[in-house]
Order: sequence, then C-alpha cells, then structure tokens
Amino acid sequence: MSETAGYMRFFPYDQPYENQRKAMDRIYNSLHQGRDVLFEGACGTGKTLSSLIPALEIAREEDKTVVITTNVHQQMRQFVAEARAITREESIRAVVFKGKASMCHIDVGYEECQALRDNTRAVVDAERDREQLERRQRELLAESQDGDGSAADARSAVMDELDDIEERLEDLEEQNVCDYYRNNLTGDTDDFFGWLFEDVRTPDDIYEHAEERQFCGYELLKEGLEGVDLVVCNYHHLLDSTIREQFFRWLGRDPEDVIAVFDEAHNVEDAAREHATRTCSERTFDSALDELADTDDPRSEDAANVLSAFHRALVETYEDSFGFGDREGIGDNWSDVPIANDDRKDDLTLEFLQRYSGRGIEDDLEAAMKLGQELDEQYEEAYREGETATRTECQTLQAAGFVSAWMTESSAEGLYPVVSVTRDAGTDEIYGRAELYSCLPRQVTGQLFEEVYATVLMSATLQPFDVTENVLGLEDAVTMAYGLQFPEDNRRTYAVETPPLFSSDRDDPAVQEDVTETIHDAVRMTPGNTLAFFPNYGEAGRYADRLERRTDRTVYLDEPGVSVEDLRTQFVADDDAVLCTSLWGTLAEGVSFDGDDANTVLVVGVPYPHLDDRAEAVQEAYDVAFDGTDTGWRYAVEIPTVRKTRQALGRVIRSPEEVGVRALLDRRYSRDAKSDLGKYSVNGTFPHEEREELIDIGPDKLKFAMLNFYGGHDEYDGEPPSP
Repeated sequence: MSETAGYMRFFPYDQPYENQRKAMDRIYNSLHQGRDVLFEGACGTGKTLSSLIPALEIAREEDKTVVITTNVHQQMRQFVAEARAITREESIRAVVFKGKASMCHIDVGYEECQALRDNTRAVVDAERDREQLERRQRELLAESQDGDGSAADARSAVMDELDDIEERLEDLEEQNVCDYYRNNLTGDTDDFFGWLFEDVRTPDDIYEHAEERQFCGYELLKEGLEGVDLVVCNYHHLLDSTIREQFFRWLGRDPEDVIAVFDEAHNVEDAAREHATRTCSERTFDSALDELADTDDPRSEDAANVLSAFHRALVETYEDSFGFGDREGIGDNWSDVPIANDDRKDDLTLEFLQRYSGRGIEDDLEAAMKLGQELDEQYEEAYREGETATRTECQTLQAAGFVSAWMTESSAEGLYPVVSVTRDAGTDEIYGRAELYSCLPRQVTGQLFEEVYATVLMSATLQPFDVTENVLGLEDAVTMAYGLQFPEDNRRTYAVETPPLFSSDRDDPAVQEDVTETIHDAVRMTPGNTLAFFPNYGEAGRYADRLERRTDRTVYLDEPGVSVEDLRTQFVADDDAVLCTSLWGTLAEGVSFDGDDANTVLVVGVPYPHLDDRAEAVQEAYDVAFDGTDTGWRYAVEIPTVRKTRQALGRVIRSPEEVGVRALLDRRYSRDAKSDLGKYSVNGTFPHEEREELIDIGPDKLKFAMLNFYGGHDEYDGEPPSP
C-alpha cells in the first residue's frame, strides 16, 4: 500500500480499480503541492472517486474545503450517491448547493429576496430590542417601588426608548417581510442543522423539510455552508465571478482555501464563454425609455437621447439585414444577424454613431447611469417600505450599462459583437438583441485557477492536454490519462468506411442508401439495444424513418420537445431496439447505458458544429491568441467535435463484464483518409491509445465482424442472425 494511502479512509468500496489507485496517488501528490490537475479517465472507470478521495484527504490535512461541480444533472445525482457512500466510511459534512430560484418558497427574484431579508431582519431586531427594553423597564419599576429614586429616572428614559421602538415597529410592519425567513431568525433551527448533516441532503430534500417547518431552506443552507468538508454545486457558482465571491463568503473560505473539482471538464470552455457573454434585448430598451418618460428628472432627456439612438440603431441594423422572405422565416429561437466587419467598426456601432446627436455619448451615458442608480435605489426603498408588491428592476441602469460596455469593449480581444432576432410566439412580433459574445474562455477561467488553492479537471475527453491548458489558461498543470482498463477482448471499435457525410452529400440518395444499409446491418447483428448518434436531430430523424421501413425492431427517435428521461426509460426497458439521437443532445454524455441497456453504439458522420459567424469568430480569436493560422480550426472545431464523438462512444462498456461494439460510420475516421481527405480526416485527432484500437473496415464487412465478435462471446440468445 502507498505511503500516501491515508486517503483510503474515505474510499467507500472494497477495492479501487488498479488505475483508480494510481490516479488517487498522483492526484494526492499533486494537490499536496498545490498544483492543478488535468485528469482524463475513460467512461465508467471511477473518475469521480479518483479525484474526490485525495481532495478530501488534502482538505482534511490542510484545512480546506472541496467544491465539486458539474453542469450535467445526472452527474449531480451521482455525486450525491458517492458523497453518501463516503459518509458511511468517514464522517464528513457535505452539502448540495443550488441557486435560490429553485429553492424559494414564495417564488421571488434575487433583488426582491434581498430586500425582504433586510426588512425582515430589521423587524426581528426591533422586536428583540422592544423585548429587552420591556424587561429592563419592569426591573426598574420594581427597583423604584423598593425606594430607589434613580431607578424611576432610568425607567423614564427606557420608556421613551420604548415609545421610539413602537413607532419604528409600526412603520416596519407596513413593509414587506418574508415569514419563512422570519421563522429562521426567531425559531429554533438546531434540529434542522442536526438533520441536515445526518446525511447528504439534496436541495429537494431541504426544500421539503424546510417547507414542513415553515423555514427558508435556502437561507438555512447558506448558514450551514461554513466549515463544511464538501460542497456539490453547479458550474455557475465558480465560473460567475460575482456569485463565486458570495459563495466563498458563505463557505467562510478565502479562495486559496478551496480545492475545486470540475467534472465533465471538457464543457468548461463553453460554460465559461457563456458566463462572460453580455446581452441586452430590444425589450429592455423599450422599458428603459418608458421608465425615463415617467420621470421628471432633468437628466432623463440626455439618458433617453443616447438610449433611443442605440435602440433605433439596433432595429435598423436587423431590419436592413432582411432579404426577400427573411422576415417571414424568423422563428421563436434567436437567429444571428452578422454585423462584424474586418476593416471598420461593426454595423450596429456605425448605425448608432450615425443616428446619435447630442452633447456627447459618454456624457449622456454617464447621466443615464447615475439616474439609473438613483431610480434603482428608489425602487429598493419602495419595496422595503411596502409601497410596491414586487421589487422593480431599473431598466435604464441595465440598458445604459450595456451600451457603455458595448462602446468601450466591443473591439477588445476575444469579444465579438452580434445582433440576433426572434419572434414573440404570443404577439408574432419580431424583436432583437445586441450581444458581446466572448470567444476566449481563459479570460474567465484563468482568474479562477489563479485564485483557488488547486483544481482537478476531470473528463473522459480532455486530451490534447496542451490545448485544454491553453484554452482555459492553466499553467504547469499535472496531466494524466487512463484508458479503459476493462478487458479488450470484450469490445471492438470499428472505423467503418461508409461515404463521408459532408453536409453537401447528405441529400445524395446513394450516400443515404449506403449509410442506411450499414446502420441496418449493425442493428441486426446486435444482440440487444443499439444507440445511434447523428450530427444533428434532422439526420437522426431521416435515418430513423429509413430504418423503420426495413427493420422489425422498435425505432425510438429523440427530438426537441420530447422528454429525454421518458425516452431513455422506454428504450432501456426494451431489449431489441434502436435509439436515434443527435450527438449534440443530452444523451451523448453524462448518461450511462449500463449492462444490457445498450450493447452497440454507432456514431454516424463527423458531427461538426454549425459553423456560423460566432464559430468563425472563435477560430479567429484562437488564431490570434495562440499564434497559428490553423490553430482556430483545430482548437475550436476539430478537437471539440472529436471529443463529442469520444463521449458518445463511452455510453457503452461501463464495467469489466460488459461486452459491446462501438462503430464510427464515416470514412473520415479511418487511418488512410488523410491521403485523400486532408484536414477533414479526423483519425489523427484521437489520442494515440484510442487510435490504435480503431479497426478500419469496409461497410460490407461490418456485419460479419459483429457476428463473429458477439457470437464468439455467446451473446446471442438462440441462433445468431444471418448476415
């Protein structure tokens, strides 16, 4: 046993896998030095415990708190299960933290909640002061009746204070308060915290337990965070700098006292980009101008001047972009209108500058910001005093802040200006928004990694490590990769040389027939369920229809608007079906198909993302940031695409006993595609170990290979199918 194996006190099962032990040792030693870790482990090989166990040991030794975070809902459930298992072995204080919106008993927004808390605390404090003064006046009354003359004078002063408190309480009682939070402040919550730490409670558990006792569970959970060993939370608690600051304060920890563990860390790039992006809708500008029209403050004219000019420019920009029939084609999803220019300012800024007239944009924006801040304070006060039932958000402040950022930051490195349009499903009205899209996630993550004690980023698809380090802003990270340690004889991974599914070839009837026949062969030769992933939902639907016409197996289709969990439940309950879905959907990662849930997984085509202007902007930003003309394509398109493919392949073979086939249906995956497909060949983008496992095979040979493989493992129930 390793000298560092003291961490095994937290391990909840009999024995770790061999690679789990190695990974835990390396992670323990790395965290002991305060170093960041990039940890790639194949699906189903115990990455969570490999990271969490040594992190908890270091936290115990060094007085730190471990925060483990994910953006995949099923993984959150898995974390809870693992934490509960750990508590059976070693006592730890663990909480699962979720945002206020999902835990509020009276369903109010953040600003309203803040005002309610302040009001409620003021009422409770005043009531406590009154109680103390009443107790004191009774004591002084008794003393004065016993002949103490000074006590009578003192009592008179106390009675004056009581009168003041009574008047204050009369005023406070007219204000809005939260009865749930009031019970937190006045009731006995010891039993609640005792219950909280008896086990690992989910946010739903906490909500229900608190509701029964009329407490605010969210506020009690915040109070209970201080001094815990482990917190399970969502990405935004760490990636949003404002939330992170509050979160660490609730933990009672400085950033350097936090060990952050990111699960599904290949998603951090997109999540960080999303958190750094700023948007402002045309509706916000409409509301801001209405707000300014209702105030008689002299600054409202200057504020309205600059905001109306930007509003008109926004509308004019997207209206000018419409060609014949474009307006009618706008749906209820946001559609981008390209506005960026290589040799000059973006179209929206140019339109704004042309439309604006006044004493100066900067001066008008300053007037708008100051007026907006004052209006926001007035709304806060009105809500506190009970004059309004809800806490009004100041639209002027939001709009002015966005325009100010647009004018000062739209040309900054890594920021890309965008205009988008959508259709209101209720009114059929088209409206737009402006957006500063962030292309460089390291501008978010780099600061986080510098602040905290150490991080572990784990995923089944983090390689190439140098790319992950560059994109996220990591320096000198420890890297480790462990492939599938389950018996190689129990699996086959094929690169099937079907025609490359370039978007221009997908409508070719001959290509469709070749691909359909190969999928049909794979489904027929599978002794159980088959998962089939496609580049998008449209292709999934196309081949689901084609399969239904030639197979007697049940064909399930995942499509937008369908409950994924219900679909998955139906599929795994079957034992002879095929499920068609998009590789960019929720079933491609973070969802396990264990045992007989699925035997074969197919990835049909190379699922490049939609290469719109945003994607090109990210590529250009990466080219500039990392000094290479092909860096953008590799970093922003090719590697994320292959990671998606690898994630899908990991949906099967989740334990040493499982037997299965993984097949990539597209010639671009084969070894010799480089010679004639050039940069569109993706075989070389796979890690070496996985590339070595790929077996090139012709589409007409796949059925024989699968028949031999599954037959050799005696997987067929009765006679095997005829090839």
